[in-house]
Amino acid sequence: MFSDYLKGQDPRQLLEKRMRAEGRLPPGQSASIKWPVLHVGDEPVFDAATWDFKAGGLVEAPLTLGWAQMTALPRVEVTSDFHCVTRWSTFDNRWEGVPIREILSRAKPTPEATHVMAVGHLRDRRYGYSTNLPLADLDRDDVLLAMRRNGEDISNEHGGPLRLVVPHLYAWKSCKWIRALIFMEADKAGYWEQHGYHMRGDPFREERFRKGSR
Repeated sequence: MFSDYLKGQDPRQLLEKRMRAEGRLPPGQSASIKWPVLHVGDEPVFDAATWDFKAGGLVEAPLTLGWAQMTALPRVEVTSDFHCVTRWSTFDNRWEGVPIREILSRAKPTPEATHVMAVGHLRDRRYGYSTNLPLADLDRDDVLLAMRRNGEDISNEHGGPLRLVVPHLYAWKSCKWIRALIFMEADKAGYWEQHGYHMRGDPFREERFRKGSR
């Protein structure tokens, strides 16, 4: 029996073998059945009374939303894989949140906007972590501002209560604790990009580092 054959097999290795056969495991990655915690800096303390989200820069209608307004927006559920530059991947994550196009339709980026800076939580009255994205990589059906994963609220250590999820790029582009999107007319390096990470970060092209940075 096939079930007898599987007895004693490592579930993670079986998952990795299947994902590789299906072409879903990018080069240099290993399958993970866990969701490791990786970030820079301290975790913020969430306060629904003071939390806000902004969309600004090259937009026709600058946007500020409080937590109640954000949670009142339409939501979707998206199932996608998730690939960390530190070489682990998780599969079939069920994300629930606000589709990014709800934000784009309200803020209305101008024709000059080609790139976006996603910025994380406030630190000393300033934005802390940031990461850059081409607008074309943000404006996709499967990109969302996620509040839940696999039926549970996203925990603080994983970027809750609101995390950007851009599943087709490495996970550092899925900004934790997201608080703003700044629309720009040119590309600009965010936190990890300033430290040598790739400006785009396609996992299937292994765009981990910028040329000459390693």
